[in-house]
Amino acid sequence: MANNLKRTHLIDFHRKYGQITKFAGFEHALWYDGIQSEHMVVREAVGVFDVTHMGRTIVEGDDAIMFLERILPRKISNMVVKQGRYSFFLNEKGGMVDDLTLFRLSEKKFLLVYNAGNREKDFFWMQKNSIGYDVRLEDVSDQVVMLAVQGPKAINTLQTICDTNLTTIKRYWCEWIKLKEHSVLVTRTGYTGEDGFEIYLWDTPLERKEKAETLLYLILKAGEPYGIKPCGLGARDTLRLEAGMCLYDHDIDDTTTPLEAGLGMLVDFDKQDFIGKESLIKQRESGLTRSRVCIRLEEKGIPRSGFEIYHNNSKIGSLTSGTYSPLLKTGIGMGYVGVEYAAVGTEAYVKIRDNFVRSRVVEAPFYDTSKYGVKRKT
Repeated sequence: MANNLKRTHLIDFHRKYGQITKFAGFEHALWYDGIQSEHMVVREAVGVFDVTHMGRTIVEGDDAIMFLERILPRKISNMVVKQGRYSFFLNEKGGMVDDLTLFRLSEKKFLLVYNAGNREKDFFWMQKNSIGYDVRLEDVSDQVVMLAVQGPKAINTLQTICDTNLTTIKRYWCEWIKLKEHSVLVTRTGYTGEDGFEIYLWDTPLERKEKAETLLYLILKAGEPYGIKPCGLGARDTLRLEAGMCLYDHDIDDTTTPLEAGLGMLVDFDKQDFIGKESLIKQRESGLTRSRVCIRLEEKGIPRSGFEIYHNNSKIGSLTSGTYSPLLKTGIGMGYVGVEYAAVGTEAYVKIRDNFVRSRVVEAPFYDTSKYGVKRKT
């Protein structure tokens, strides 16, 4: 690996047990036991991911709410302390600079979490747009360890080392708790479609990596009765795609609007103003020309980003993500097509090399929500 790659506190663990890859400027683990087995352990039990590579910024000050109302298309003023939301930064054309989650830690203090590949870009973008506001921005990315414990047994795992009743923490809320001797912030979201928590160990610079290792081993020990496994970036990607979740720089980017991406419900048009609002209003009034869809293959084949999508021998769009689903045992993908072809049930063909593989537009997530994911009943 190149010497200029960044590394998280857990690089020694990744090198010892994982298959190393380069991702978003980081040296990280692609897998440990194997992508398919790690994928399935999260769907059926519990897995733990090192997501310390993600970007984290504290926004604090008298104008924190006013500032966030300006740079985000969602309402912020009506959030209560410990509440979280999924949102995105927009440019003036309504394109997505990045997607993110934010949490209100106190009346005038917020935590924003965004993509690893956009760390520097996002922080600079916030700095540029903070001029004239009484806010302080602090990039704490390298000072906070971040682990994600995901799967239907995530609560069981963490509850064995925590006195707080974790079931009282609602989805997209946060709480300060203790995991044995570790005081941590936990948020209940997830990028897998499954239930779970993100664990933030504060005030832990890179040179104090032993604290991160102790916390990771504590979680792995607690999850042993449930078959927990460390999971790498490979399973993280296949899981999020099965759940129909976007990956930045693939399914969404600064040329994609929330309306095209099917995220229009997260835009509060009744807000007085936010960056990109005028462009989104114009697009909404003029009508969309393309829409994000989920595609499931009905024949053998593994779709990949960039593969073309056809209907009645005419190209109607392209995939932005594609993989083999370890759960469904078939190829699945996500991409953009003309709006007239975006209806669920529409027959399509994905061009894989010289073959046109029969496929269909389906609802997200790809799996049966009564059996898998946060809404599971069994």
